[in-house]
Amino acid sequence: MSRIAKRFADLKTQGRKGFVAYISAGDPDLETSFEILKGLPGAGADVIELGVPFTDPAADGPSVQAAGQRALKAGSSMRKVLDMVRRFREQDNETPIVLMGYFNPIYIYGCETFSRDAAAAGVDGLITVDLPPEEDSELRIPAEAAGLDIIRLTAPTTLDDRLPKVVGTASGFIYHVSITGITGTKSPTVEALKPVVDRLRRHTDLPIAIGFGVNTPAQARKIGALGDAVVVGSAIVNRVRDSLDAHGKANPGLVSDVLGLVQSLADGAHQA
Repeated sequence: MSRIAKRFADLKTQGRKGFVAYISAGDPDLETSFEILKGLPGAGADVIELGVPFTDPAADGPSVQAAGQRALKAGSSMRKVLDMVRRFREQDNETPIVLMGYFNPIYIYGCETFSRDAAAAGVDGLITVDLPPEEDSELRIPAEAAGLDIIRLTAPTTLDDRLPKVVGTASGFIYHVSITGITGTKSPTVEALKPVVDRLRRHTDLPIAIGFGVNTPAQARKIGALGDAVVVGSAIVNRVRDSLDAHGKANPGLVSDVLGLVQSLADGAHQA
């Protein structure tokens, strides 16, 4: 059983919802980012979504884009992201890590080589936001062969006749984008989400993690009640931004500030 499948099975047995925490790998610098990464499980993150910085992140909102730019400026790269995962696995072999990013860095790396290296480093799954299922065989086939889960995105605008194609080759979990638009710009409502999630469950037995626009513990609790997990990204990277000094460097309390926020958001999701 994969780490992702085991984590969601354990959550189901425990009767609680999961919390997925997103950070941009290398934000605001590689070492501080690693300190945040290794502290996430202790702060309540059940799954870690590790953003791979990219120069043209079309699906990301202003906060996540800015985090990626800070990470790139600090020297982050695909190989350094995999190094971070490798270091993390030296102390934690249970918490699932999903890489979220764009196809270009993977294509440059080489899909087969990347899949093998990512799996060897300890990556569990991939979210490649600009690679639709009709065009993903170049990555999906070697990734599946390496044991990586392919996590699909769905949205409120994903039609019934397309859902089987989107979720048909998915594994791990489904990431439901709860709003139309880019990350971190508006928040979902339970009333709008419920019929969409109910419809999605008719097409897949995979766990459903709901993200985009969840900023507070109260929102995490309400949204968590509809799915199997809640994903939070923009609020976390905003806390990183707010904990920088005038020169863009990490203040001494940055890591504890960020992990404190994660703890409160995770508590909200776990109370759903």
